[in-house]
Amino acid sequence: MKIRAAKFVVTVVCAACLGGVLSACAPIMLGGAVMGTLVAADRRTSGAQLEDEGIELRAAGRIRESLGDRVHVNVTSYNRQVLLSGEVPNQQDRQLVEQIVSRVENVRAIVNELGVVANSTLAQRSSDVFATGKVKAAMVDAKDIFANSFKVVTERGTTFLMGRVTQREARRATEITRSIGGVQRVVRVLEIISEEELQRTLPQQPAAAAPKT
Repeated sequence: MKIRAAKFVVTVVCAACLGGVLSACAPIMLGGAVMGTLVAADRRTSGAQLEDEGIELRAAGRIRESLGDRVHVNVTSYNRQVLLSGEVPNQQDRQLVEQIVSRVENVRAIVNELGVVANSTLAQRSSDVFATGKVKAAMVDAKDIFANSFKVVTERGTTFLMGRVTQREARRATEITRSIGGVQRVVRVLEIISEEELQRTLPQQPAAAAPKT
């Protein structure tokens, strides 16, 4: 695994014993209210969220231009840290993909989890998508963590967790993910913050009005 820069980003690999994100605290809304709700709930700034979207689009486009269909690469960016997951046919292509992404504007770090194996099948990818959905749903049901604080990606049975969370949230999310069928391994690519910093990011509750006398 190659990780570049960002000393405050913690990447932990945990082996599990078993072989668009919903928010636990926000209602599902339609129309123009959706984006405002997600931005408000996300712990990244709105600017960082837009940068991440741009990084993913530019990186994916440049990889396609250079390598075409011989590779299967997923690009996931959180706070400008990029996770590369998927499959490539050889080590040279693995390194080339990382080099391409490193030249994309605003990328500050890369976690290269590309496997040098044959491209996953449609059945494998469908199973991965299903596992990701079950992880997200389980996080929502848990109610003791903010599900929208995590990006969840699954590739060949390995589930990656990205986000800006506390140690407590990281442990809880790992426990939940390990319990999901179809998840064989958990990799955490998390930016760890303190509980005090978390409280500063949460919406402030309005002060209760004084009772009338």
